[in-house]
Amino acid sequence: MPRKAPAQDIDESALHTHAPKDHAAGVKAVLVSMRRGWEQMGVGRTALTLPLLNQRAGFDCPGCAWPDPQEADGDKRSVAEFCENGAKAVAEEATTRRVDAEFFARHSIEELAEKTDYWLGQQGRLTEPMIRREGDTHYRPIDWDGALDVVAEQLRGLESADEAAFYTSGRTSNEAAFLYQLLVRSFGTNNLPDCSNMCHESSGSALTETIGVGKGSVSLADVEHSDLVLVVGQNPGTNHPRMLSTLEKVKGHGGTIVAVNPLPEAGLMRFKNPQNVRGVVGSGTPLCDEFAQIRIGGDLALFKALTALVVRAEQEAPGTVLDREFIDQHTHGSEEFLAQAAEIDWDATIAATGLPREQIEKIARLLVRSERTVICWAMGLTQHKKAVPTIREAVNLLLLRGMIGKPGAGVCPVRGHSNVQGDRTMGIWEKMPEQFLAAMEAEFGIPMPREHGHDTVDTLRAMRRGGVKAFFAVGGNFVSATPDTEGTEKALRGCQLTVQVSTKLNRSHAVPGSTALILPTLGRTERDVQETGPQFVTVEDSMSVVHASRGRLKPASESLLSEVAIVARLARKLLGDDHPVRWEEFERDYDAVREHIAAVVPGCEDYNEKVRRPDGFVLPHPPRDSRTFPTATGKANFTVNTPEPLVVPEGRLLLQTLRSHDQYNTTIYGLSDRYRGIEDARRVIMVNEADIAALGFAEGDLVDLVSEWPGEPGPSGESTVEERRAERFRIVAYPTARDCAAAYYPEANPLVPLGSVAEKSNTPVSKAVLIRLDRVES
Repeated sequence: MPRKAPAQDIDESALHTHAPKDHAAGVKAVLVSMRRGWEQMGVGRTALTLPLLNQRAGFDCPGCAWPDPQEADGDKRSVAEFCENGAKAVAEEATTRRVDAEFFARHSIEELAEKTDYWLGQQGRLTEPMIRREGDTHYRPIDWDGALDVVAEQLRGLESADEAAFYTSGRTSNEAAFLYQLLVRSFGTNNLPDCSNMCHESSGSALTETIGVGKGSVSLADVEHSDLVLVVGQNPGTNHPRMLSTLEKVKGHGGTIVAVNPLPEAGLMRFKNPQNVRGVVGSGTPLCDEFAQIRIGGDLALFKALTALVVRAEQEAPGTVLDREFIDQHTHGSEEFLAQAAEIDWDATIAATGLPREQIEKIARLLVRSERTVICWAMGLTQHKKAVPTIREAVNLLLLRGMIGKPGAGVCPVRGHSNVQGDRTMGIWEKMPEQFLAAMEAEFGIPMPREHGHDTVDTLRAMRRGGVKAFFAVGGNFVSATPDTEGTEKALRGCQLTVQVSTKLNRSHAVPGSTALILPTLGRTERDVQETGPQFVTVEDSMSVVHASRGRLKPASESLLSEVAIVARLARKLLGDDHPVRWEEFERDYDAVREHIAAVVPGCEDYNEKVRRPDGFVLPHPPRDSRTFPTATGKANFTVNTPEPLVVPEGRLLLQTLRSHDQYNTTIYGLSDRYRGIEDARRVIMVNEADIAALGFAEGDLVDLVSEWPGEPGPSGESTVEERRAERFRIVAYPTARDCAAAYYPEANPLVPLGSVAEKSNTPVSKAVLIRLDRVES
């Protein structure tokens, strides 16, 4: 099949819609996977690449962090251990399209800035280092030594190391992440913002406070053998499609699934597994036993009501519902919690959730009957002002019935990006604990900075006031991933230096500082050969399993360096040859990196041996392993959490940003959101049909989205409103919850104010943006 030329841009007027699907996957998913592979890679390269995806001797998917089946649990891996969106991710990385010096000579930076994220991503793989010097209109080629000299010179010229910020995305390997944080801390700062700050930081904050570990407490086998799974604020059919196979096994074991979401998503309704007969020629497997279509922001009120009903059930039948032995032995704060837990204001709860009382009571009965309960969630919970209290309340619900440290039960925050969890384990955090920093000092004999650094939001704030002047990113697309797009772009353009370590072209390359560099790196799929021979890297999945990943394809260019090599070479340039760390050895042999990981990172003893096991190894998790809770109290903590109803004024809507089925994070694969029935356009807003009529619009109307945010008080102390505008969106009638709307990011990111963040975690509130629709004449 001939490979298609890249799309030039998006014709939003080509929008057409069809009825949303009532199931996910099926034969269509296989056909789309193959077609995207052939378009990007060609037939032969597709046939060579996809069979290696998520295999023990192959490479880890560069998409989501859903875990692989484990032999220890009796699970065998399929010969096609990947999903449609995993295949798309590989096709994007292993594409035969190239972005070289000739491309940059033809396209000015100003021209690139006018292109959509989709167009930029479709151009292909970066092939050689490029630089934009102050005053240049185009990027120009530069050799590696020259590029790293520029970076080192600019960083050394700062008045303080804290004037630099070092960003990381989830695609970075454990080895590269460990070296990166070592480089940054050797330079003298803890400014290590990362993509976790914008997604699951709320999960980490809530779980660390309540159970002592900011990670999920379940294994894949636990989920498969649970009695009851709550899937809350998550769309697995698009964002973690291999999770559908796990949910299918839940149903096969007689388990019950409850979905809580403002939108009905195909992947929560029915799964047609393309790897079995029922999924190919049959009707597939119904997944969701109960769909609770909650209003945006109503999750805390729902969890409060559920805990109240569970406590009331215990009061009605003492000794039959709560796990008193677990509560007495392993928890703290139960008396204060139980004193208020049974209270419930039904009018307020129904108003906040939009759910009927009967449905909430039905879900509570399921919780009371279940002996093994798992609560799963994603960014539908984490990107709210009350995200941390909401997750804490979910933990309360599990603690009441002893569902932590019990087979088939626990918390399951589903991480969005492959190895985003591993990066944190390796030290990518602006607030790493003293134990880690002390271990680093002991291992390397150099002082580690102790003052907390900037997270993502605080990095942007510091850039705006001139406190951060240099920005270095390993992976990711910072401009398109962050909130308040206009402000972010202005902040980056105000930097003296911006550096992007990337595999493909993205919007961040079109928003340069005075001096800007693009440093191209190897992808997951590619062979990494260093002086001592072929290398492998390691990653950590969403359930704390660490395993090896080995690229097999010929690199896209002979000029590419691995992330490990880029960090090691920059360290030698920046810190000098007399620095006590043997950076050159790390580039030669990644085993040397892993020896230091073993000495520093808890649970990674004998790292080189463990990661060579076929399925790798599982990091320790005291709450899961021994019902030991490393919190301030030494026990799992009950917490009292107070809902804060979101009031939607007349004529306004609550907007959540989300992905199309044809994208992964900020990477746009195509223009088919086929499960939702939206084709060939991205600037759309999904609104309930009744709300469209009530607001005086019709489906297909062209509108500007205008977010409203409390501004600074006026001269006389009066209230003011700040506005942000995203232009020219088409209204699509969609069965969302009433008063709620949805639009794709990054197109809707300009609407999210930098000042709108979750309590405690500082995560941008992208799932509850108050907006109005302003009519635009076609």
